[in-house]
Amino acid sequence: MAKPTVFLLPGLLCDGSMLTHQVEALSAEHDVRVPDFTTFDSIGGMAQSVLDAAPERFSVAGHSMGARVALEIWRRAPERIERIALLDTGVHPVKEGEPAQRQALIDLAFAEGMQALCDRWLPPMVHDDRLGDEALMAPLRAMVLAKSPEIYKRQVTALLGRPDAAAVLPTITVPALVGVGRQDRWSPPAQHQPMAAAIPGSTYVIFEDSGHMSPAEAPQAVSQALLAWLARPTT
Repeated sequence: MAKPTVFLLPGLLCDGSMLTHQVEALSAEHDVRVPDFTTFDSIGGMAQSVLDAAPERFSVAGHSMGARVALEIWRRAPERIERIALLDTGVHPVKEGEPAQRQALIDLAFAEGMQALCDRWLPPMVHDDRLGDEALMAPLRAMVLAKSPEIYKRQVTALLGRPDAAAVLPTITVPALVGVGRQDRWSPPAQHQPMAAAIPGSTYVIFEDSGHMSPAEAPQAVSQALLAWLARPTT
């Protein structure tokens, strides 16, 4: 009998290297897949690529930008989704001033390279107390440096074209998990509480001692939350 499939959707400049713990933890009983979103410049394109590659029924967990993709997958094909998990993310549309702030980072990447972007972009994504933890930071830096300015520009373009997804939340009728790092400054817990409240029957989890990169900062806690979510019965 084939294992049930679960897609783990990475965020901006992220990939499977940040989800290693979750892939290992879930793989015993699930077919775990991490798609590559580096060639896409729209949330819709990312979502459709998952739908095209997925079996008829599957579960999906997204981190940050990946959670935006997960919500778009639900919007397009709710009948195919068994469960949905949203980690360190948001549902709001583009905020005032956001395009200019993101463009400044795109300009930095093209002018000075990915090292300069990494030095500016990555530290605010991590809990302050972990910035000196090389076991955490070295792999995260390597992950970012493996990307290119062109990839970064495409993914930012996707985020700036994102839809307002708030209306999607109340339509979710499958087991749902909403999780966030306690010290996530980019998408804080206060942003996730109303999201969880809007999804009927959802589970809300805060990952302690973690910033925005919770799958890497709190790997065991995130994996445990995902395992509990995958164990919830579907209707």
